Amino acid sequence: MAQTNRSDQPSWQQNAIFEFFSSLKLAVVLLAVLIAGAIVGTLYESSFDAKVARTYVYGAPWFNAWLVLLGANLTASAFSRWPWKKYHTAFLITHLGIITLLIGSLIGRIFGVEGTITLFKGEAPTNRLLVDQHQLRVHDLDGIIKGYPTEFLHHPPDPEHPRNLGQLASGARLQIVDYAPAIEGKLNPRPLKDGGAPAAHFKIETAMMNQHLENWLLADDPQHGSFSMGLANIELKRGAASSVMAGLSRSGVLPSGKNEAVDLEESIFAFSKAPDEQIGHVNKGGSTGAKVRLEPPGNGNKGRVVISLSGKETSFDVAENVGRETKIEKTPFTLKIDDYWADFRIENGKPNSISDQPNNPAVLITIRGKGVPQTASETKNPHGTGEMPTTGGPPTMPSAGEAAPNHLTLFVANDGALSYELLSRKNGKSSGKIDLDKPLITGWADWQLVVDKTLPHAEQWMDFRPAKSETTTSASVTAELPDGVRVRVEQNGETLEQWVPAGWQVTVPTSPNETMIAYGWKTLPLPIGLELLDFEVKRNEGSDSPAGFKSTLRVTNSDGQSAAGSCWMNHPFSYPSG
Repeated sequence: MAQTNRSDQPSWQQNAIFEFFSSLKLAVVLLAVLIAGAIVGTLYESSFDAKVARTYVYGAPWFNAWLVLLGANLTASAFSRWPWKKYHTAFLITHLGIITLLIGSLIGRIFGVEGTITLFKGEAPTNRLLVDQHQLRVHDLDGIIKGYPTEFLHHPPDPEHPRNLGQLASGARLQIVDYAPAIEGKLNPRPLKDGGAPAAHFKIETAMMNQHLENWLLADDPQHGSFSMGLANIELKRGAASSVMAGLSRSGVLPSGKNEAVDLEESIFAFSKAPDEQIGHVNKGGSTGAKVRLEPPGNGNKGRVVISLSGKETSFDVAENVGRETKIEKTPFTLKIDDYWADFRIENGKPNSISDQPNNPAVLITIRGKGVPQTASETKNPHGTGEMPTTGGPPTMPSAGEAAPNHLTLFVANDGALSYELLSRKNGKSSGKIDLDKPLITGWADWQLVVDKTLPHAEQWMDFRPAKSETTTSASVTAELPDGVRVRVEQNGETLEQWVPAGWQVTVPTSPNETMIAYGWKTLPLPIGLELLDFEVKRNEGSDSPAGFKSTLRVTNSDGQSAAGSCWMNHPFSYPSG
């Protein structure tokens, strides 16, 4: 960088290699590439996440090498002024400061640790630092917990190119043979001779929606004792069903004889393939008594909605009226077609269309207006004796956050006998015995349920596998699933492979004892414990928006000494103080 008389320079300053490293051109190239790399890293971090930016830019070997070259360039530039004079002081301080920053950056990048600790007020102190690095942890037979780094952003393993982790204390050989970004688990209970909990396997299907679901349930298990299919819930309990209730009263219906006109609002699902089936929810006032039918699409259109009110029929073109509020002629009501699905399915409790083809057309409409709520009429309960009141209009859907009124409770007695209590918004409540492999008509549209397997004594066991597009169609659901690795254990000529999802611990049968394997974030113990004493949120005057956050912490070291302090934005709490 410096321009001096070559005759006054020492011989080592005239060396071609030294001149290359001290040249201004090299400095310009190095800085230009670092600036470009920082821009790319910022784009990677905003488009993906910090880990991708660190892997391909900030933590990549080429970036470290570039920083070393920049440090060498600055050092050579500083020595190019040798012998130094007093007027070189500012020049040397500037270069020395940048070199010091580069050295500190490299030390931190190579030897530093960065992680997070989540603290909750009222909980005991913790010293577990969660590091943003994946790790496979093996609780070996020698009592030592061994950790293996498992970052697969560049070259994930596969069965042809496994990652060998070496030999365990049992003599078994451990390998990672596959990686999946999303792992789904399915309950598959294992039978026991005694103890555990009863388990039952059921299948439920609908021809109208062309859906087939199946699942295992563990009796009275808080996590695996129930199954939600959106518009209905199924659960398994120990014991036996109670007697059939005579009827199920509906809320939101005015008593008979009350003929005052009120504001009514009702949302109704209608299906082209099931013109007699509609699912409705009274949003306000009561039922309008409307009958809704969706005519099949034809010639590329979306079909027509036919509304029957007070003995009059009116039809509306779906494509022309989606999202529009339209007057229903000769009635005090308006209609709005809220949504249309060409190939209707319930996925994760929400309506969805799995294709653009009209294989199972459905619409959701809302009817509003002022009128007299429809009074109750009597309908025979096909599931048992007795009469039950209904609104005379469409069955209602639950409000947001409410439990689904369609509910099936399966009971298993000590002798293995099965019984049920069934709640259907259409047909009311019923109960009785249920036999294996005999279909139960649920009354939820055309859904039928069959219990085909039972286990009197079972324990929880999960089968894990990579999530596939046909089983997990929603990107948001896939994003919520953990990633996982498939491990292979070879011992005494036998080979066992098992998926291990993040956050889970699995037991692998090895000789003479089982080996426990877990996969997840790397954790490091700190020499201090942290405890959250208080957490304050300051809010702006005149609004409820947060203005700042303040945490009061207690730090305890291994000798039992502790200190408390507070921290907030741009005001860290240091321990020891000073």
